[in-house]
Amino acid sequence: MSWHAQIISLMPDFFPGPLVQGLAGRALKDGLWSVDCTPMREFGEGRHKNVDDTPAGGGVGMIIRADIAAAAIDAARQDYPDLPLIYLTPRGRPLTQNLVRDLAAGPGAMLFCSRFEGVDERVLEARPGLEISLGDYILSGGEIGGLCLLDAIIRLLPGVMGKAASADSESFEDDLLEYPQYTRPQIWEERPIPEVLTSGDHQRVAKWRLEEAEALTKSRRPDLWARYVKKYGKNAD
Repeated sequence: MSWHAQIISLMPDFFPGPLVQGLAGRALKDGLWSVDCTPMREFGEGRHKNVDDTPAGGGVGMIIRADIAAAAIDAARQDYPDLPLIYLTPRGRPLTQNLVRDLAAGPGAMLFCSRFEGVDERVLEARPGLEISLGDYILSGGEIGGLCLLDAIIRLLPGVMGKAASADSESFEDDLLEYPQYTRPQIWEERPIPEVLTSGDHQRVAKWRLEEAEALTKSRRPDLWARYVKKYGKNAD
């Protein structure tokens, strides 16, 4: 059974969107993953299928109503009761590669894509799920965040990437940024490829790559470096 993404959104036409291209697109055609959408607007009220209302207590923007959001979630769960529910929200847990791996190892995910100023808090209490944030910035809605999350997951599904080992040396594996990469030509604008990479000495290459990854992580991501030092007992200086 393939990995399945069930999307709950006011804008279902976002999906699969760009995920029909590249690795994800080939995997979709090959049946390694699938996607379907539950349009939230179908559960709206009145002639215009309204799904939102003004914030209780005043304030700007609109809030997705609890009854509308819950009805959409419940409808999606009728077909996919075992999928973990994920809310895409800027106040959620930061997305990490470890979390991506955990989700890729499961049966799929149900993504709730908020719009406006978010969803009524009572939905999060009554239909609990994992709240995920892609970073400390605000998007117009959860759809683009959902596409990013799906792309990160799909590439780790069995059979999607050409070489299984290629994912093991990427950034954020073992809490390190990836080392610098080079390819032909041997010299470009008077800049040669580092000699060690053309030496044929695999031990030297591995040592160089580790040292470069550590140096990059230490200078650019002190948060990752601190975690790496604690995990592997490295010298923090």
